[in-house]
Amino acid sequence: AWTGGAVMADASLNRRMTVRLAEAVAYAQIGIVGFDGQIELEALRLYGLPEHAPALLCGTPNLPVGQREFAAEVSWDLPNLAPGATSLLDVAVTGCRQGDLADAALASSTRFTELDAAAWTNNTVRVMARNISPSATFDLRPATLSVAVTKRRIP
Repeated sequence: AWTGGAVMADASLNRRMTVRLAEAVAYAQIGIVGFDGQIELEALRLYGLPEHAPALLCGTPNLPVGQREFAAEVSWDLPNLAPGATSLLDVAVTGCRQGDLADAALASSTRFTELDAAAWTNNTVRVMARNISPSATFDLRPATLSVAVTKRRIP
């Protein structure tokens, strides 16, 4: 069981809480206290096989509780990309480690630019843009690059 709290006002529900569960969790019981003023989440109990318990609840020195997903956004002005050409950009994403799963998206309107992302070193994601057009050269305007990192599972 997990015990913690987040105070909310009954009238305004000023702090909504989200609880994400692993697919292997059969069901969960959530204990809430105080329906006539402040509301507080008091306990969470998960039901399922022990080997499927989310690592988030256990916490380890390598995987602190509450740090599962990271994101960053930067502006990227890609250079002219000839057919098959690539461009690299390192993005600071605090908390990510080498080997974590990384994904990137560019707010741009070309279907011939392919993006790949990798947690390159601790706190850094390397994004590669590649022109996959067989014949066209592209010069895109600066656009917002979004990077998301998901922590790898710790056995």
